[in-house]
Amino acid sequence: MVRTSLSEKKFEKAVARARRAQARFGERYPGDPGARQPVHTVYGGAQLFHFETARKLGALALRALEAHAPDAGAFAEALGVPGALAPTVYDRVRAKLGQEPVEDFRIDFEDGYGNRPDAEEDDHAVAAAQQVAAGMVAGTLPPFLGIRIKPLTGELAARALRTLDVFLTELLSNTDGSLPGNFVVTLPKIQRQVDVEVLVDTFDQLEDRLDIEHGALRVEFMVETTQSLCDPQGRSMLPRLHRAAAGRLTGAHFGAYDYTASCDITAAHQRMRHPACDFARHMMKVAFAGTGVMLSDGATNVMPVAPHKGAQLSDDQRLANRAAVFGAWRLHAEDIRHSLSNGFYQGWDLHPAQLPSRYGAVYAFFLEGLAAASERLKNFVDQAAQATLVGDVFDDAATGQGLLNYFLRGIACGAVTEQEALATGLSLEEIRGKSFAKIMAARRQRA
Repeated sequence: MVRTSLSEKKFEKAVARARRAQARFGERYPGDPGARQPVHTVYGGAQLFHFETARKLGALALRALEAHAPDAGAFAEALGVPGALAPTVYDRVRAKLGQEPVEDFRIDFEDGYGNRPDAEEDDHAVAAAQQVAAGMVAGTLPPFLGIRIKPLTGELAARALRTLDVFLTELLSNTDGSLPGNFVVTLPKIQRQVDVEVLVDTFDQLEDRLDIEHGALRVEFMVETTQSLCDPQGRSMLPRLHRAAAGRLTGAHFGAYDYTASCDITAAHQRMRHPACDFARHMMKVAFAGTGVMLSDGATNVMPVAPHKGAQLSDDQRLANRAAVFGAWRLHAEDIRHSLSNGFYQGWDLHPAQLPSRYGAVYAFFLEGLAAASERLKNFVDQAAQATLVGDVFDDAATGQGLLNYFLRGIACGAVTEQEALATGLSLEEIRGKSFAKIMAARRQRA
């Protein structure tokens, strides 16, 4: 007979307390839901947005690829892609640029737009909303879309909130009250918790006045000030900003250049891989790990633009063009690889000629790790199934979901095919279900 020392009442009280704590933890840290995350956000001035902007950017990106890297070998040389992967990466990048060149677009009323007379910004907010409505009808919008308003500082708060109001009022009046899929409002240069609280309160009022579902308006943060990381007492600000968003936060985007400027780093040393940027990114990872908030890195600000134009170029000019474009592509690809290796699967793009290097670097990243990830997930699934068969509780579903998400990300962006993902030992139905917990539950029922 097994002997114990705890009374039944004390034992049940301790277990109940642990379970309540676990439930609270699960609410705060639900984990990665496996939803699609775009690999980039393309920013463009609101005054230039058109319902066919994504298609036009894709055409420009293809033109840049064909002009400067007309074959797989040249493209691999520019980006540093392993030779064995070069044909696959090149073909898939070309296909992506033709089919879905832009995954996420942000209509920018901040840095990419500037400060303009109120009447002019009002007009551009109306025009941008009308173009979004036209894109919804034509089916030409990217899968993810949003607007970036100005920061809620004393000088700009009124303009920021008015632009949001004008844009949404015009948009919903043209769409019978419907928002585009995955619509989000980007809040830049956050300095205080009240910035988020004011925006959330405004969302509440707009949803009521525009008669749309409560919670329909979502926000993503820009992390680009030192104050958004630490408050005056030295405490981490990001978890408190997250709570202030009241369930509306979808993502947090790092702004490398504003952040380094706020750290008094001179322009000559402001770059994506500066140690100060790594510190901020790690703070973001720690604050948002397990919460389901999607993280995005910033932008490479060296554009892949040829310095010499025209059909009649000298050999030296053509070489200079190639060196300029290849150098910018390589820098962009290395910045992307740095982001990916640190768990940031999204970043900003500022120019259509950056789209080839974005997809080339992302695709090479997923394909280089495909075999090892397939074997690891297959072994993990087998071990999890074995644990359930012998009656043990397998409680490391988060790790399994993380491994599965590698394939979900790769498939969503076009880097990996579903057929290639079958090497994990999962079926297409299991992969498309996007849930490791459900995979294990279904396999237990069949066992």
